[in-house]
Amino acid sequence: MPSFQEVCDALIIALADEIISEEEFVVLFAQYKPQNPEFPYWTYDGFDFENLDPHECKAEFRFEKHDLPLLKQSLRIPDRFVCPQGTVCSGMEGLCILLKRLNYPCRYLDMIHSFGRPVPELCMITNTVLDWVYTTHGYRLTSWNQPFLSRECLESYAIAIARKGAPLRNCFGFVDGTVRQICRPGKNQRVVYNGHKRVHALKFQAVALPNGIVANLFGPVEGRRHDAGMLKDSSVLAALQQVAYNPASDVLCIYGDPAYPLRPQLMCPYKVGDVQVLTPQMTAFNKAMSEVRVSVEWLFGDISNYFKFIDYKKNLKIHLSAVGKQYLVSALMRNILTCFYGNMTSDYFDIAPPTVDEYLS
Repeated sequence: MPSFQEVCDALIIALADEIISEEEFVVLFAQYKPQNPEFPYWTYDGFDFENLDPHECKAEFRFEKHDLPLLKQSLRIPDRFVCPQGTVCSGMEGLCILLKRLNYPCRYLDMIHSFGRPVPELCMITNTVLDWVYTTHGYRLTSWNQPFLSRECLESYAIAIARKGAPLRNCFGFVDGTVRQICRPGKNQRVVYNGHKRVHALKFQAVALPNGIVANLFGPVEGRRHDAGMLKDSSVLAALQQVAYNPASDVLCIYGDPAYPLRPQLMCPYKVGDVQVLTPQMTAFNKAMSEVRVSVEWLFGDISNYFKFIDYKKNLKIHLSAVGKQYLVSALMRNILTCFYGNMTSDYFDIAPPTVDEYLS
């Protein structure tokens, strides 16, 4: 079916070539209406970063106004973005449009007054910037070759966790999976149906550090997958066999829930089945580790609390939008927020996160 613009162009050409009369042109033009409503975006001023109110900037984009230029520079945002159909916007405007979209489950028409652009342009700019951020910086959620994952840093994380009462002296982080609800798909519903939560969902696996950073985020995978299956597919254990050592070359590990297997680089609670009876010492070990492991749940909560768009399942429609990519970019932005302002996890373990320059170096 031709678009509204194509029909308009055809009618204008037909009128210019005298194929139809002016009366016929008026009648045909009146008969064909665009499917999408036309909102008066031209009545609003365009985006002007200098005139943004600092308090409004913090509420709309999650970052302080004076930190946004540093964020743009650290992310190496280009001076302008060009969408596939030719729409052009500045790098700062594109970044702010993306942050505004992820900040809260608003509609694109709710963003018109902030940017003075029509709905289709806002949609295309959002997707263009989202793709650029993921393509350029997505590896930061999967690579173990980063400054804050050096042997010295891993040892400092293990010391911080032990200082909070953890019996494991060589544990530097925590692994867990999260179930993110999505809108019920029209096809292949069983593939994404999670029987435990009884929802349609995508799953992600995160390795959380005591400095409040998500060191590794794997996904998305189908909602029906088990955590142990995600662990195998993520190759996290293979990576830990290469990097999980302190400066003295002693083995370090991460800690997970009972769903995970027991490995030198992966510890989990004592459970009946592995042992015949849980002794008081085993129960005390499980309790103490559970109290510090809850920090990974805090990080999952931080991602959805600060970027609430990913928590509104009605908007998360697979095959229509990049649902997994939106969550990954939100997690990346949450890490950057932690670099700027810290979070509950870093305060609890009393260990500072890396600076934004160190994280995005």
